Amino acid sequence: MKHGIIAILPLAAGAAVYGFAFGLLAAQVGFPWWGVALMSSFVHAGSSQIVAVEQFAGSSAVIGAALAGAALNLRYIGIVASLSDVLSGLSLRAKLTVIHITGDENWALTMSERAKNPEVGAAFLIGSGLVMISVWTASTTFGAVVGAALPNLEQFGLGFAFNAAFIAMARGLWRGPSNSGPWLVSFVVTVVIVLLGIPKAYAIVAGSVCGLAASYFMKTQRKLPA
Repeated sequence: MKHGIIAILPLAAGAAVYGFAFGLLAAQVGFPWWGVALMSSFVHAGSSQIVAVEQFAGSSAVIGAALAGAALNLRYIGIVASLSDVLSGLSLRAKLTVIHITGDENWALTMSERAKNPEVGAAFLIGSGLVMISVWTASTTFGAVVGAALPNLEQFGLGFAFNAAFIAMARGLWRGPSNSGPWLVSFVVTVVIVLLGIPKAYAIVAGSVCGLAASYFMKTQRKLPA
């Protein structure tokens, strides 16, 4: 656990900056600091929280916001499945707790360290996860407290923080031109739905589903005999 706590600190520092910006903007659209704190500790998923704040602030598309959050976090099905060996031997309660504190950063770091040393396991994941959820909750809450006392932050360009965060996430997921098909399909579907005036949350869901369908279709075609 100590190894995980120390190793995750550089990533936690980056998450703290991102979390602070999220807290600032959440406060600007009317979320109380305690609401942000509860969301960060109980949801603990930055992308879903961003979508929720944007949707709750701009419309009443609650169901759409929930579906969009689910679509954004479909990757966690694969992430949790990849942890089957790491979590083996733990009780169900312990597994659920570890899964809750697992995020992109500490999962990627754990798998990277485990590739170097097979002895790295649940303790490393738990230590790094506890740091990440603590830093995320503290930074978003602090941002909300500060944001509630400041004037409109859009004039300083901080509204772009959400967009910048998603651009950074997308860049990390890019695997080259050979996999551009699903990206293009998802992009076109999302843009078309937004232009039609449908709530953005549903555009995210539709784009995600169509992108997954395109990915499945392309993989199926590659496996077919020439």
